[in-house]
Amino acid sequence: MKLAFCGNDNPAAYNISAGVLRNVCFVDALNLVPHVFLLFITFPILFIGWGSQSSKVQIHHNTWLHFPGHNLRWILTFTLLFVHVCEIAEGIVSDAQMKSRHLHLFLPAIIGFVAATTSIVYYHNIETSNFPKLLLALFLYWVMAFVAKTIKLVRYCQEGVTFSQLRFCITGIMVILYGLLMAVEINVIRVRRYVFSMNPQKVKPPEDLQDLGVRFLQPFVNLLSKATYWWMNTLIISAHKKPIDLKAIGKLPIAMRALTNYVCLKEAYEEQKKKVANQPNRNPSIWLAMYRAFGRPILLSSTFRYLADLLGFAGPLCISGIVQGFQNTSQDNTTTIEKDQSDSYLSSQDFLGNAYVLAVLLFLALILQRTFLQASYYVTTETGINLRGALLAMIYNKILRLSTSNLSMGEMTLGQINNLVAIETNQLMWFLFLCPNLWAMPVQIIMGVILLYNLLGESALVGAAVIVLLAPIQYFIATKLAEAQKSTLDYSTERLKKTNEILKGIKLLKLYAWEHIFCTSVEETRMKEFTSLKTFALYTSLSIFMNAAIPMAAVLATFVTYAYTTDKKLQPAQAFASLSLFHILVTPLFLLSTVVRFAVKAIISVQKLNEFLLSDEIGGDSWRDGCSSVAYESCKKHTGFHPKAINRKQPLRYQLESYEQSSRRQPRSLEIDDIAIKVSNGYFSWGSGLATLSNINIRIPTGQMTMIVGQVGCGKSSLLLAILGEMQTLEGKVHWSNRNRYSVAYAAQKPWLLNATVEENITCGSPFNKQRYKTVTDACSLQPDIDLLPFGDQTEIGERGINLSGGQRQRICVARALYQNTNIVFLDDPFSALDIHLSDHLMQEGILKFLQEDKRTLVLVTHKLQYLPHADWIIAMKDGMVLREGTLKDIQNKDVELYEHWKTLMNRQDQELEKDMEADQTSLERKTLRRAMYPRESKAQLEDEDEEEEEEEDEDDNMSTVMRLRTKMPWKTCWRYLTSGGFFLLFLMIFSKLLKHSVIVAIDYWLARWTSLDEKHKEDETYYVARFSLLCGAGIVLCLITSLTVEWMGLTAAKNLHHNLLNKIILGPIRFFDMTPLGLILNRFSADTNIIDQHIPPTLESLTRSTLLCLSAIGIISYATPWFLVALVPLGIAFYFIQKYFRVASKDLQELDDSTQLPLLCHFSETAEGLTTIRAFRHEARFKQRMLELTDTNNIAYLFLSAANRWLEVRTDYLGACIVLTAAVASIKEGPKSGFVGLGLLYALTITNYLNWVVRNLADLEVQMGAVKKVNSFLNMESENYDGTLDASQIPKDWPQEGEIKIEDLCVRYENNLKPVLKHVKAYIKPGQKVGICGRTGSGKSSLSLAFFRMVDIFDGRIVIDGIDISKLPLHTLRSRLSIILQDPVLFSGSIRFNLDPECKCTDDRLWEALEIAQLKNLVKSLPGGLDAMVTEGGENFSVGQRQLFCLARAFVRKSSILIMDEATASIDMATENILQKVVMTAFADRTVVTIAHRVHTILTADLVIVMKRGNILEYDTPENLLSQENGIFASFVRADM
Repeated sequence: MKLAFCGNDNPAAYNISAGVLRNVCFVDALNLVPHVFLLFITFPILFIGWGSQSSKVQIHHNTWLHFPGHNLRWILTFTLLFVHVCEIAEGIVSDAQMKSRHLHLFLPAIIGFVAATTSIVYYHNIETSNFPKLLLALFLYWVMAFVAKTIKLVRYCQEGVTFSQLRFCITGIMVILYGLLMAVEINVIRVRRYVFSMNPQKVKPPEDLQDLGVRFLQPFVNLLSKATYWWMNTLIISAHKKPIDLKAIGKLPIAMRALTNYVCLKEAYEEQKKKVANQPNRNPSIWLAMYRAFGRPILLSSTFRYLADLLGFAGPLCISGIVQGFQNTSQDNTTTIEKDQSDSYLSSQDFLGNAYVLAVLLFLALILQRTFLQASYYVTTETGINLRGALLAMIYNKILRLSTSNLSMGEMTLGQINNLVAIETNQLMWFLFLCPNLWAMPVQIIMGVILLYNLLGESALVGAAVIVLLAPIQYFIATKLAEAQKSTLDYSTERLKKTNEILKGIKLLKLYAWEHIFCTSVEETRMKEFTSLKTFALYTSLSIFMNAAIPMAAVLATFVTYAYTTDKKLQPAQAFASLSLFHILVTPLFLLSTVVRFAVKAIISVQKLNEFLLSDEIGGDSWRDGCSSVAYESCKKHTGFHPKAINRKQPLRYQLESYEQSSRRQPRSLEIDDIAIKVSNGYFSWGSGLATLSNINIRIPTGQMTMIVGQVGCGKSSLLLAILGEMQTLEGKVHWSNRNRYSVAYAAQKPWLLNATVEENITCGSPFNKQRYKTVTDACSLQPDIDLLPFGDQTEIGERGINLSGGQRQRICVARALYQNTNIVFLDDPFSALDIHLSDHLMQEGILKFLQEDKRTLVLVTHKLQYLPHADWIIAMKDGMVLREGTLKDIQNKDVELYEHWKTLMNRQDQELEKDMEADQTSLERKTLRRAMYPRESKAQLEDEDEEEEEEEDEDDNMSTVMRLRTKMPWKTCWRYLTSGGFFLLFLMIFSKLLKHSVIVAIDYWLARWTSLDEKHKEDETYYVARFSLLCGAGIVLCLITSLTVEWMGLTAAKNLHHNLLNKIILGPIRFFDMTPLGLILNRFSADTNIIDQHIPPTLESLTRSTLLCLSAIGIISYATPWFLVALVPLGIAFYFIQKYFRVASKDLQELDDSTQLPLLCHFSETAEGLTTIRAFRHEARFKQRMLELTDTNNIAYLFLSAANRWLEVRTDYLGACIVLTAAVASIKEGPKSGFVGLGLLYALTITNYLNWVVRNLADLEVQMGAVKKVNSFLNMESENYDGTLDASQIPKDWPQEGEIKIEDLCVRYENNLKPVLKHVKAYIKPGQKVGICGRTGSGKSSLSLAFFRMVDIFDGRIVIDGIDISKLPLHTLRSRLSIILQDPVLFSGSIRFNLDPECKCTDDRLWEALEIAQLKNLVKSLPGGLDAMVTEGGENFSVGQRQLFCLARAFVRKSSILIMDEATASIDMATENILQKVVMTAFADRTVVTIAHRVHTILTADLVIVMKRGNILEYDTPENLLSQENGIFASFVRADM
């Protein structure tokens, strides 16, 4: 067949006798001219451009300019492309009805399509290189195309072609589009003036893009890249090479920063406040404020959502059309009519009857629907994040202004504030994510029901009714789920508390062989938690079941009703279109319950927020407001992320400081200058209206030291806070001399640390000055403590850092106050947690020397009266009033009584002093710190092992293996997890899943067979309906079974993993606990266990379900149309790469999101705790800045995570659309039975929904398997060897009776790869002897005491007690027959009885006797409940000395003949120590006592003294003999101790 442009079957085609323009073919040819013109002009430019621009593929930000009308141009071009496609299709369909090829029908359209594509590519390149002159070519093209199309349209009008013909409509639309594009082009010329004008407009890119730190480009890229997230490609692919970190994601664009959004929301909220200002009982509405600030994007998102939902209905309609077309063709095969030649115009009816056209339309509709849906999701996510940032900033600003009484009187607890930050803001954010659903769903449901009614008539309403009636059950299940989750949370908190106690006291539990008692108590709580987890799992599986079963039930009801109520046979087109509609309907109904639940939660959250925002604020002093507004302005200007940005407010402070310094040097002339602060007639209250402080008249002299003294609770601290403006002033006023009130250095009574390094804690935002820093740390004796820390003063301390003791924290806080360069320093009882040496040092070096030299005004609250002589001015308080004020001399002269009272107190303090001189608390604190830090090398090593994959034994650390690890799914761990649930359950789960999906496929297959019946087989209908109902019933039952088995398996796995973990850890060697940080172990029990309990099962369920659905869909399509398999190969490859890249990036981004959340929450709680300090220091602005940075960092991570999810979904959705297209085209080509075509298409449509779930669940599962891996890494740990070689029968019941100990050639090490700590120690201890062991730190004394209990590895020699070698005994027996008192007293929460005798073996008399011996009987008797009185966690309600005595009583209750005291007197005062010594001499007179001495004088009365050094025994004799050796070590120890 020869090709000819006008066709060669019509000789008149080339006839132009009626005029050139009357010839159809010529007009079509004319239409080719503009397109060819454009291609000829632009191709050379593009190629030259691409050549030079190859480097520009990675477009640099600063060239990212948009010409005016940018988005409109993209939208018009896309519409143009769509119309071109229609034109091509129309041409081809018309051509198919001709006798010969008529190229003029479709060739111009094809070239037009190419030209339109070229135009947008060309435009994009001009835009990015910012070279607008080249746009003239486009302008000419639009004009020419417009003219050519208009000629064609005019010709159609002359020929009388009307709207009923498709070609006329297409031409008309094109004329409009070309006209609009021409207008856009003219507008660009008008605005940019790049031709016909002397001065073209200069433009700068948006502010964000000038700053190279912004990597989130969604707001700045062109429309196509926005819709497909093309700009994300580089980030997601780069994740494969190196992990994504905070630097890679850069910072937020300005419009999304918390500050920007805060200002918006704040203005809207203030507006609401003004509205209700004169109505006292109405609160300002946060809802309206949120709508004002964020209403527009929500409306935009809802519009996208509506468009997507309406396009969603194209699927069922196209299926019905295609299947209908098949039915018709199969019936109409017999009668084919030859169309009349002259009438080559198609009506739109005929056009849409063509199956290929429908397939292409379906494809385009799917692509559009998915693009709109993802756009809607993205806009809500972005708005939600913006709202969260704004809310956090609002809450934070409110926290900074909260009145202190509010916090201290408990109206606003820290817990509530933390909940606001962590829970309520997220609830609102989630509500915003889901809120477009609220109004999109009803529309979707109504549309769906209308379409169903059109297809099936009344019987459709039956199905819809089933769905609607079952929806409330969904809601009920959802509420139950929330309840179950809450109760689970309560139990797990309790379980964690118990676990934490065990881990803290693990050494004691092991030494007393009590592990199992405590282990069972944790197991009990775990069982309770497990019961509520079971309910949780039950409701989860019910919810999943409802989801799967509702559509089945609805379909069953509908088709059965249809079969019996109508005479007509069910057609395949109807059946499959309605099936697909039911699938669409179920989603909104399922989501509705979730959305309603979130809406309810959001309403509650808003109420809480409003309460908080309207709660009392601190009294506004003029200086306070001035400061914060200035700082706020400066925050607005600078929105950087660098730590340097924190100091942006400094110029302001420096001006003040330089002014202060210059004024400080002036000689004092005026009297008023001598008073820094004056309070006149002050009455202050803590918000209850009752004055806590009354009639206060005091003055504080400048540059001198004022001391405030008085009994506990007389209002000393309150006075400081009143001066700082933290209390409510009832009357009177605080007068500051003008230059002093800028900032006060304040150290509160309860030390407050930041989560930062030691250095940052001390400098606290002031510039670092090395000399000053050194002086301050020396004055507070912090250097020795800093030296112990792993990274010196760069070590993180605070909540998440290293735990310091009270004294160390207090000293850091005092150092902070001294370091600040302020005129006034307030110290609130700085000596309370310090021992006497430190207090003196601090007084001398820090206060008298450092502060007085600087002539700073100091106000000191203290109980240590011995420092009174140093004071320049004294204020004595009593019961909230000032008792006396003046110098010490004044008071001595005027109030002799008070002076005498002070003198007696001073004497008493001096005596205590002498006692204290020996109990050196600081060295003890340092020792604790050293003990915490000692294993740091091994700790680091352990954490590394934890991170490493087990398979990677060979330390091959090049990038490729690391990347291989990052891209590989942890299959090994998955298998471990699945098998820990038991093989039976695993098999049951797999079997039921496969069965369920085969049944679901069978249902649809049966439907296809049933509907494909000929009219002849009408009588078989009952048989088909019965089989169909049976299958549906089976499917519904199987849905329930599978969802239950998955949850059941998950629960069993969780139960087994936790049980094994707990037992493994409790039986672990003591060395493991020394090496592993407590937090790391606790994490396994909290976060990781929670993931295994609650998150893995649903993810696993969802993953298996979506994977099997996709596989069954591919199977069905391939069965219906085998050709489909060919197309599957490239699609499969594309899918593999998409998921591979996405999983790695998603994991990184998820980790970033998690790791940036914690600092933000910590910053909030930290601020709330240190409010008074922050406000006294005037550091509000710095903290606000920090909060904004932390919020932005967290938000950018979250934003990238959700953009990555969109990236994935857009790609998998487009893949799904390709699958639908290939399936449709393949089935149309084969043209088999119409039923199976419907079936294939129906399944192809479901694939689009489930493909992205497969990938996202895979990614989630990979992250969650990390928890299983961490737990498993602990399960591989060695346990202690609990079995001995001796039988229980061979050990005497009352062993050891005598208490005779032989140590023979003992060698001990902590682990078999470490050096020995005891080398060939020999000793003999007679029964009943009192032995003292002494030596310097690290000489092996404690190791020897641990060797008695086999807590360390005895690798040579042996210890024989009463004739039995202890290495042959079972561990439990050995440890339960000896007693030990440890250096750190450990008490557990519970009753006193439980603490003394957890095994409940002893009578009350025995317990009372033990308490009496320990001098505790009277104390316990006075407590409510006596022996059943409660001990709080860690024994906090008793003093250290009392706790130590309880431990003594505990050792006495266990009547063993050997007692070991490991430095038991180190942490107690002299009085308690004397009691201990006495008891040991009397109550333990007949027992063998081994004392490891901290202070040598405690063992002077012993029968035998052993002096150790570096694991060897140096001296071994009675104390008298050793003392007589002048140059002996023991003698030198005693001399040093005197």
